Amino acid sequence: MPRVTKEQAGRNRSAITEASARLFRERGLKGVSVADLMAAAGLTHGGFYGHFDSKDAVAAEACAAAFERSARRWRKRLCAGARRGAAKAALVEGYLSGRSRARPGTSCPAAALAADVAREAHDAPIRATYAAGVAGLLEILATAQPSGDAAADRHAAAADFAVMVGAMVLARATAGHPLSDEFLRAARERLGAPPARSAPQRMEP
Repeated sequence: MPRVTKEQAGRNRSAITEASARLFRERGLKGVSVADLMAAAGLTHGGFYGHFDSKDAVAAEACAAAFERSARRWRKRLCAGARRGAAKAALVEGYLSGRSRARPGTSCPAAALAADVAREAHDAPIRATYAAGVAGLLEILATAQPSGDAAADRHAAAADFAVMVGAMVLARATAGHPLSDEFLRAARERLGAPPARSAPQRMEP
């Protein structure tokens, strides 16, 4: 059997990380096995430990990758806003959308992983990774605040992000009920974003 090159090993590790970032956000940390991760990456189960020492290790790396992707998306939305206030509205509008609610696997890990990370041991690797990721998004959101005062903008960003994440967590937990749309709509209004352009979510039969 031919040996795997360094380049191929790197691609395999990236595939595992990307698949893990998606599955953990979709199913939670406890709802995904190593076999699930490897199957989603298109690799054999036995190859996992050639890349990671444990499921905890891949969870931390996947969490970091998910936050990095969110940060890139946020910066792109900021660049699209001509004014600081408009930039913040663009961030909020994208975050508190029906599309984000329906796709936890590709959306912000702060909301998708919050409950799972809170249940992890305080020394679990993902704890520090999650906190660092949240801090990074807060820095970006602070630059979109209207005052221009660094301390005040950071404080406002923390409050805004708490509303954004909390609203998304509740909207997903009540999906299929009118409360779900109400949470998103109320949070968007509180944060000054324009009304949602999508049709209201229908009740499930």
